[in-house]
Amino acid sequence: MSSGLQVRGLEVDLGGRPVLRGVDLDLHRGELVGLIGPNGAGKTTLLRAILGLTRSRAGEVRVDGRPVRRRRGEIGYVPQRHEFAWDFPISVEQVVLTGRVGGLRPGRGPRVADWRAVDRALGLVAMTDLRRRPVGELSGGQRQRVLVARALALDPSVLLLDEPFTGLDLPTQESLLAMLTGLADGVDGPARAVLMTTHDIASALFACRRVVLLNRTVVATGSAAELRDRPEAWSDTFEVSADSPFLRVLAAGVTV
Repeated sequence: MSSGLQVRGLEVDLGGRPVLRGVDLDLHRGELVGLIGPNGAGKTTLLRAILGLTRSRAGEVRVDGRPVRRRRGEIGYVPQRHEFAWDFPISVEQVVLTGRVGGLRPGRGPRVADWRAVDRALGLVAMTDLRRRPVGELSGGQRQRVLVARALALDPSVLLLDEPFTGLDLPTQESLLAMLTGLADGVDGPARAVLMTTHDIASALFACRRVVLLNRTVVATGSAAELRDRPEAWSDTFEVSADSPFLRVLAAGVTV
């Protein structure tokens, strides 16, 4: 399998307390991977540390074998929707163009190549027809697609998403999941490595090639089939007892 993201020995402290310890993670192009864990497990912190937005005390992050600080444009980031100011008077295409800001020269406006990148990103998320609509008029699912397009504006090989399904109804979640699967598979371009945090365990187990169980460190990783017979990994991740109803429901619902 082709290269992608490599995380080795990542450790992060926040406010003087340990949040992540000894995190090792591999994410390959062509994979959609779900990052699952309880609240406070460090999922968002891990994404931000990979991006260099949160300082790590130890460890290394590489993309295609090179330190990420030299290839930051290779990673696209989709934050949670509430982090964006949707009441700001700006159009869909203008939001996506902000994803190119890092590639623009100081004092220079967007070039033809930048607008072409915007066109391509909007096409990848099926939002071309709405490119001039104010973002405040969009539905929740449309807003999520705009944020994905913004992250795709620099054509990254790695895409990180933080809770992309929060607040979306089931049909919208399914549509978004199909889009992310296509981005990973390279349906309309190069295959990408896609990692998303989610509380929707059922969708992650059904649609993701692999699932990573995180609670301050990586507890386990594998396909739904591989994790089906590892109740201890789920118990350790979510800190529940072996006879927890959660584990019973999980065991009954996880299928190959």
